[in-house]
Amino acid sequence: MFGATLSYQDTYSGASVRVPAALLIVSFTLACGHPSATPDASPVSGVAAAWPYLGKSRVTASRQAMVVSGSPIASEVGRNILQQGGTAVDAAVAVGFALAVVHPEAGNIGGGGFMIIRSREGKVQALDYRETAPAQATRDMYRSAGEDGSVTGHLSAGVPGAVAGLIEAHRRYGRLPLAAVIQPAIRLALEGFVVDDYRSRSIGEDSVRLARFPASRTTFLPADRPPQPGSTFRQPELGATLEAIRDSGAAGFYRGRVAELLVAEMKRGGGIISIQDLADYRAVWRDPIEVSYRGYTIYSMPPASSGGVTMGEILNIMEGFSPLPRFGSAALIHREAEAMRRAFTDRNTYLGDPAFVRNPIDRLLSKQYAADLRRQIGERASPTPVFEPAPAAGASTTHYSVVDAEGNAVSCTTTLNNSYGSAVTVTGAGFLLNDEMDDFATSPGEPNMYGLVQGEANAIAPGKRMLSAMTPSIVLSPQKQLYLVVGTPGGPRIITMVYHVISNVIDHRMSLADAVMAPRMHHQGLPDTLMVETNGFPPQTLDSLRGRGHAVLEDGKWGDVEGIIRTTQGWEGVSDPRRGGGGAGY
Repeated sequence: MFGATLSYQDTYSGASVRVPAALLIVSFTLACGHPSATPDASPVSGVAAAWPYLGKSRVTASRQAMVVSGSPIASEVGRNILQQGGTAVDAAVAVGFALAVVHPEAGNIGGGGFMIIRSREGKVQALDYRETAPAQATRDMYRSAGEDGSVTGHLSAGVPGAVAGLIEAHRRYGRLPLAAVIQPAIRLALEGFVVDDYRSRSIGEDSVRLARFPASRTTFLPADRPPQPGSTFRQPELGATLEAIRDSGAAGFYRGRVAELLVAEMKRGGGIISIQDLADYRAVWRDPIEVSYRGYTIYSMPPASSGGVTMGEILNIMEGFSPLPRFGSAALIHREAEAMRRAFTDRNTYLGDPAFVRNPIDRLLSKQYAADLRRQIGERASPTPVFEPAPAAGASTTHYSVVDAEGNAVSCTTTLNNSYGSAVTVTGAGFLLNDEMDDFATSPGEPNMYGLVQGEANAIAPGKRMLSAMTPSIVLSPQKQLYLVVGTPGGPRIITMVYHVISNVIDHRMSLADAVMAPRMHHQGLPDTLMVETNGFPPQTLDSLRGRGHAVLEDGKWGDVEGIIRTTQGWEGVSDPRRGGGGAGY
């Protein structure tokens, strides 16, 4: 069946298209067989005619297992690990290390991330390997550091958590030897990989920042220009670092030669990460956030990520609007903006590293609290309250999703924060360092690079994990079957983008391909602006929103959603048409 093809007329372009028969069967099943389908819903209604991504999501179908990520090469690495008998976690760890090589804008061993793992028996756990503030960090350390001190250069880096997290996930849930899982990334670093248009363009767009630091210039700008499409890109120093991790596990990164190179880089550029900071770092297992939504169960990340709580609050508010207005309508976007405004106000006020602050999660995620907030929403925009910090008590990010043949699943979001992080490559070790310190409230009450205005709960403190918006999520069907694995990069917009994909599938009965392709909107309280993707919604819709009192801003294209959904044929992996990702399955 998977070898057969059928013709259909593309709804968006009118062209005649030939596709694998299985994909049409999958699409028809999702559109017509969805438990919450409504007869008048349409994934096309409410989308501007100028929207460039209509029908362009990258879709991969498979019967047994699936990997989707921001790099087709990394997805193939994960697929191969699964075919060798590895678990979803084995594949996720392999993909994580591979992304550090083939997707350097965000894939990393010099950053951190979050992972949601669901076993085939139904146990769900959250792994927090967010970066931490170095021991020498102080609350006001950036007030005299220059306007980009927290986003570019050595002082902007937090203590990396990625290697500790990946090794810890493998220790608990891996089946293959660690060497087998890391070896594909080592091979890609030493032998090289063929650069595609997206990766070449991405490096070029950040070439000015990268050129400021000698090791970054040497690594990413050979002959003073980015690797050209079709060329082979080799990273021998990164390969040697990965070999050290292969041979010694986390100790190969946090102790010994690699750690010494990292600290030497800090001293060279005025950074503050020490040998002791590296030795002290630990990944932390946590209980996931669990939210019910119209009969579905959604698992996502708890603090130090704000993603699960904030998205859960939005979903709880929206659940009370039934039925929802049609997709893309001013009535729907208005309600979503008001729900987001309230959820982000709570996020920015209350949430932080649970080792330092008490997060009122039960209250923020209660259905009664959502009902109270919902009653505040009228037909016009309500102003965001003046920010009042509570008392003291992610953009270059990438996401990947994995489902194995046994039914284990991983949703993983990992980040350097800004594109190419701090832009600093560790001399002799070949990896980029994050600039995650900017995710703290470096000046409580003032905006960070994403415009987020946050309070004392997320102020800088030694050893503290900066609040994140990463929202790796796993969705179960009303029958408690694994249904959807999803996440995305995108700074604070991560939260609303993951919300949109889940709502598009559940509420608007879209196929996952359409749910990922569809234009997105975002409101984060402050600035008090309703942001929408450029050319995504019809002008009359935006005019109607302005008439309701919203300050509407069209602002580029966002995110790189990588999702997997269950189908009657197995699994469908969908990569966002906005970026350069792709899937692989069998």
